[in-house]
Amino acid sequence: MAPDHSQTFGSSSYSRKRDLVFIVNPLGANGRTGKEWKKLVPYLRSRLSKEYNIRESLTSGPCHAIDITREAIREGAEAVIAVGGDGTLHEVVNGFFWAGKPVASQIKEPANSTALGVIPLGTGSDFARTIGWKNDPCEAIERVARGLRSRIDVGVISGEIGEHHYFINVADIHLSAKAGFYASRYKRFGNLCYVIGALQAFMSHHNQDLRIKVNEGEWETCPQVTALCIGNAKYFGGGMKITPNADPCNGKLEVVILQNFKWYDFLLKMHKLYNGTHLTEKNVSSRSVLSIEVEDISGMGGVYIQSDGEHLGFLPKKICVLPAAIEMIY
Repeated sequence: MAPDHSQTFGSSSYSRKRDLVFIVNPLGANGRTGKEWKKLVPYLRSRLSKEYNIRESLTSGPCHAIDITREAIREGAEAVIAVGGDGTLHEVVNGFFWAGKPVASQIKEPANSTALGVIPLGTGSDFARTIGWKNDPCEAIERVARGLRSRIDVGVISGEIGEHHYFINVADIHLSAKAGFYASRYKRFGNLCYVIGALQAFMSHHNQDLRIKVNEGEWETCPQVTALCIGNAKYFGGGMKITPNADPCNGKLEVVILQNFKWYDFLLKMHKLYNGTHLTEKNVSSRSVLSIEVEDISGMGGVYIQSDGEHLGFLPKKICVLPAAIEMIY
């Protein structure tokens, strides 16, 4: 990540110790996250407690991390660090926003915004792959200790009734979203849950015609869509490089559309989906966008959408990029 607009925590004018809020899902990765976190805490405190107040917050259920994050930002935390996998990170990112707007501190000046940090300890760390980070929590603690920041983009999804949902990684529609919905039921099997979810989704899948509108332009028809993926980052589904040209610092989203795929196409081309070379296939297209609206025109309904592995219901939806929306510790 390019260190544009970078600064260190040490530039703060506060004389008191600043708060670092670590949000941990203790049940993540079948309980492994909680166990690994307990082992990590002594090193974390020895490395950071001289400069910061260490605040540990364990989540108790879905969406709890969102509430914790909002409270921490309002109370002027120096940084909120998501400890776990992409699911925890996803909730923390959503906690940076409320009612369609960024959450503001009630204590700090706007120039001293709360930063987002990540310590990967979960089932999947697809966002970390995009940045090129190793799945190493000690290395992540060193990033926090350095305190360097860089602004990153965030995607936002809105529906017909005006709700907003944010994502840092990938939003996807139809087959891949349905597979993710089923995969969430099999998290106890680790990354194998993605394979199980995909097999279950295939059993009831039919390619469908969709309509898209890019950058507020004219409506286009996309026939026989298998999956449509919108990437702020490159990876999803436990390491699949689905949007290989996405960059969370370029102010754009990458849209990749897979059309008229059969079950055997995934078997034959799976390696390309994982190494990011699938864009060379004739029934795969890619483009950079600022916004995209997607509708189901088949009349059948029930076209799934998810972001960062979180089921968000069904089409129609509009997806936009929020450039440089959050400062991230890198």
